[in-house]
Amino acid sequence: MTHGSFGSAAGVTGFERRIARRLLEKRGDPRLRIVLWNGEEIRSSDQPPVGRIVFRDRGVVPYLARHPDLGLGDAYASGRLEIEGDLTAVLKVFLAAPDGRGAMKHLRDAWRMWARRSHSLSRAKSNIHSHYDLGNDFYALWLDEQMAYTCAYFPTPSSSLEEAQVAKMEHVSRKVWLRPGDRVVEAGCGWGALALHMARHHGVYVTAYNISKEQIEYARQRARREGLSERVEFREDDYRNIAGRYDAFVSVGMLEHVGDENYPELGRVIDRCLLPHGRGLIHSIGRNVRQPMDPWIERHIFPGSYSPKLEEMVGILSPNELTVIDVENLRMHYAKTLEHWLERFEKNAAAIEARFGSVFTRTFRLYLAGSIASFFVGNLQLWQVVFQRARSNDLPWNRSRLYVPGS
Repeated sequence: MTHGSFGSAAGVTGFERRIARRLLEKRGDPRLRIVLWNGEEIRSSDQPPVGRIVFRDRGVVPYLARHPDLGLGDAYASGRLEIEGDLTAVLKVFLAAPDGRGAMKHLRDAWRMWARRSHSLSRAKSNIHSHYDLGNDFYALWLDEQMAYTCAYFPTPSSSLEEAQVAKMEHVSRKVWLRPGDRVVEAGCGWGALALHMARHHGVYVTAYNISKEQIEYARQRARREGLSERVEFREDDYRNIAGRYDAFVSVGMLEHVGDENYPELGRVIDRCLLPHGRGLIHSIGRNVRQPMDPWIERHIFPGSYSPKLEEMVGILSPNELTVIDVENLRMHYAKTLEHWLERFEKNAAAIEARFGSVFTRTFRLYLAGSIASFFVGNLQLWQVVFQRARSNDLPWNRSRLYVPGS
């Protein structure tokens, strides 16, 4: 069967057909097709296809064989591989099917877990700079008006992204039971939206830490514009250097960049800075099984990143007599957040490509669409873990405060 119009009339060998077919079979016979450079279609199922993976040149086949972890993403980003059909729908099918790479994949994963680069302060700054300092104007094209770059909380499925991000900030604030005059420390504050929300709506004083220069400068300017500089201090510094004592510790979207080798130190930092009645919240992308970050995401999007199991998050707290009092999984909320981001990204794709080029644009598109698919099929989770001092009895009697204003 042939498909579409292709510039190359190069023939296809039996070996190349077997490699292409094997790519489908490894994923448990998904409802996908592979279209080769001569227009020939490879299928391993007669079910109606969700989409087609198109190889634009014959070099894609050996490239995928040599680079099983990076090849598909790199080939798509370069334009040597195209996906016909709804990109997110195709990736949902692809990621929902079992990965059949078996023992070799497990060996590669084990090696990568052992050989990961350290999260020294200099390395952490380099990792953060590579992603978060791409330009505030770039992120403003597709984030919400408050520049929140973490999972939103949708009170209803039809809530707008702007409504959902404000609801997330309020949800976090209520979970740590903020009261007027409290001192709060935020580890990893992004562009400052949560810190400013807590100060404005709950009357607290916030000290926020972040090692992204562009984000900190943006947050400081916003605090000045909104008359909150006396209540919120943004420090361009690493979480390991947090100083002072606080009523509440909050971290939303930073743990993914800490590295599990630094979890004990993070636990000691929390213990050092929390007052005896202190409470806190850690919000992080996570997994149900321990494994390294997808190698393509780690190389091109979030270098040095790691998404923990829930048990690993709890393990940050328990050695320091901090006890978990609430856990919530917002996995589907993150899938919906990403759908909003991707829609806005696509509306501005031409401007993004004009500035950064087609490879960057296709890389970011694949990252957003792949993340939607990963949360949708359950490969990724989103944990919010609330904790307090193990011996503290200073906490609300029930959860009504989360949903009823003023309770």
